[in-house]
Amino acid sequence: MHNISRRAAVVALAAFAGTAALAQGNPIVRIGYQKSSTLIAVLKAQGVLERELAPLGVRVSWHEFTSGLPLLEALNLDNLDFSADVADTVPVFAQAAGAQLTFVAQEAPSPTAQAIVVRADSPVRTLGDLKGKKIGVAKGSGGHYLLLAALDKAGISLKEIEAAYLTPADGRAAFEKGAIDAWVTWDPFLAAAQRQSGVRVLADGTGIASYQRYYLASTKFAQARPDVLRVIYAALDKAGKWVKRNPREAAELLAPVWGLDVATIEQANARRSYEVRPVVTAGLGEQQRIADAFFAEKLLPRRVETLPVPLFHR
Repeated sequence: MHNISRRAAVVALAAFAGTAALAQGNPIVRIGYQKSSTLIAVLKAQGVLERELAPLGVRVSWHEFTSGLPLLEALNLDNLDFSADVADTVPVFAQAAGAQLTFVAQEAPSPTAQAIVVRADSPVRTLGDLKGKKIGVAKGSGGHYLLLAALDKAGISLKEIEAAYLTPADGRAAFEKGAIDAWVTWDPFLAAAQRQSGVRVLADGTGIASYQRYYLASTKFAQARPDVLRVIYAALDKAGKWVKRNPREAAELLAPVWGLDVATIEQANARRSYEVRPVVTAGLGEQQRIADAFFAEKLLPRRVETLPVPLFHR
């Protein structure tokens, strides 16, 4: 009980501090990101947002997360103002928790940037062979939906496999030591495993899961500082075009940030669209299918209506 109260006090203090900073005219935009947040990683490495937001009197604080689910949990708890891209599945869990989030931007589909992999010598040859197997996946990730959709395609229910919910780092370790039979992951972790661990792709998202990634803000922040979000959106759009036009230079910039070699990063980036575009209601159709799939497997506490969400308009 004491720990819960202390956590609540910390959350309340963080929320108060963020609100107070906003009110005092010396705001800090708190940005959460993860390793797969390529465009934010580029902007962070180049100091772009610090420069672009300085004329607005806004400073940036950076907060790294292992995956998208805890990132949006922090956004929901008002410990962040803006979330770098998360997989299309992640907002569904936040919506189920009643989070007040605004969709700021979307990256166009990148279905081959996530995959179900097995070791090169694995007897698993088809999706049907996954029945009864132990599969590592990050809970609530894009890979989690890919797994559900792939199993459904093969006529297998989630109950007929053993799901091991692991962070990307723990998933890689478990996969390499044989503690799991298959691993569902995304780039750059996927490219790193392909180049370093001798894996075989059992299925990627082609024809199964389109894998769109979303940038979100707390609705409170979106309403208070649309000027800040306009700057961030423009910077992301520019960064996405730069990465696709300059794949080698982008990989060289990201190599020390990600701790991966240039060739691995180039391979990963080639599979991501990095096409930043506005979020429109008509483009959210797959979100409902994702929500329904998770609810059917009792992974969501309630059915979620995904379309009535606040959208940021530039």
